[in-house]
Amino acid sequence: MLSAGGLRTFSKKDNENMPLPSFISELDNLKLAAAEVAASGPGQIAGGVEDLCLNSTLRLIRCHWLNLPARLRGNHPLPDPEPGEEYVLIYYYAGELKIAAAEAGDILAIKIIAADISREDAAREGGVVIGVIDRIIAAAVQRGLLLQPPSKIRRNAAFPAGLDIAANFFTAGVFTLQWHITQTCDLHCKHCYDRSERPPLALDRGLKILDDLRLFCLDNNVQGQVSFSGGNPLLYPHFFELYQAAVERNLQVAILGNPAPRAVMEKIIAIQRPAFYQVSLEGLAEHNDYIRGPGHFGRIIKFLALLKELQIYSTVMLTLTRVNLNQVIPLAAELRGRANEFTYNRLAMVGEGASLLSVRPEDYAAFVAAYLAAARINPLISLKDNLLNINRRQYGLPPFGGCAGYGCGAAFNFFAVLPDGEAHACRKLPSYIGNAFEQSISEIYYGEAARRYRAGTSACASCAIRPVCGGCLAVVHGFGLDIFRDKDPYCWL
Repeated sequence: MLSAGGLRTFSKKDNENMPLPSFISELDNLKLAAAEVAASGPGQIAGGVEDLCLNSTLRLIRCHWLNLPARLRGNHPLPDPEPGEEYVLIYYYAGELKIAAAEAGDILAIKIIAADISREDAAREGGVVIGVIDRIIAAAVQRGLLLQPPSKIRRNAAFPAGLDIAANFFTAGVFTLQWHITQTCDLHCKHCYDRSERPPLALDRGLKILDDLRLFCLDNNVQGQVSFSGGNPLLYPHFFELYQAAVERNLQVAILGNPAPRAVMEKIIAIQRPAFYQVSLEGLAEHNDYIRGPGHFGRIIKFLALLKELQIYSTVMLTLTRVNLNQVIPLAAELRGRANEFTYNRLAMVGEGASLLSVRPEDYAAFVAAYLAAARINPLISLKDNLLNINRRQYGLPPFGGCAGYGCGAAFNFFAVLPDGEAHACRKLPSYIGNAFEQSISEIYYGEAARRYRAGTSACASCAIRPVCGGCLAVVHGFGLDIFRDKDPYCWL
């Protein structure tokens, strides 16, 4: 029989006079449905979809016995069937026949799509925030019950293809808003790239940006993420309201900040554990404290212990200069077991960073070789700088995603927004692409300025590793070069 939305269901048959166990007829129904899906599923699901929709192979079968799916899958040991109502899902997805008992979220997701119920109406009816509905639908998509079009955050046809670069480096599944919600900071680091005065972010404007980000990500079929930064984002007076609001909109959350007390971290966890918490160190204790202030190194070490205790994924970022070049690998060794991840960015000679000494370009290739060698024995060391892919290609190793997972991700799978709404392709250099108070995120993202930053420099257009590299625009800018025409001065190809 057919239910609402045209989804095929199977009802219970009367088997009271049969000598076989009473669950056998329902098990036969499941077997019949499984055979039909197995026979026609691959053909039905071939090709893509234009809108979010039900998997056309899906069969939703109401049973009056529990544990029947395990018998179809041949699980061992077989659980005994028990009386009780259960809906069984049988469908074809990712080249496989899937058979599983439906969960409450599955049924709701199917109902929303089959009956064309808006997410907002579903949230109101269920008395939940909209993010709950978004998560339920996203889970159904991940399991293949619902099908959605591919991500629209992808490199366009004119983008350099490189040589033998895998397709997954051209399409992003997550879009990140690096959100500098305040300029206020409890540190005054010697390489800070922006100490400018900017009007504080009004909470109502912040909430509108989160709403806009959610819709942008839904429209582009990607997961949204907010990386809260600053200044020190925890010093923003409405931090917890914004953090809570992001979670309520099913946006992943991360924090790029300074050490915080246990009570603050526990309050954050009570809302939702962040995907990661990033802190910075600039070398071993003496040099780090010269750059970031007395006692900072010790505070970071204690804070990393707290993050570990609270099971928060911790990353440590270093800004690479001529002075700390030889401290990177020893620092990584000291952090082993204390943090989850350690990596570096090259100094961008922007703002106060212009007063520090960059690594000599002729010294960089040797540093990269040593860093990659250390990474093979220290699992803490992570790969980030795009130029590391030069070394990997020279040694016949597969590329990694580079700085943002897709080479230079400026205005591609992320951009930055400042407290006054200014949007920049990359926070480490002046790269204005719009204003989030005056334009939608979609208008900024698809605007001409953002397109230009996405394309990067023409000097890399013919490079074999361009899709996973592109150099660093901020470094190029710091050297006084043209970011749209000149090559990264550290590139040794």
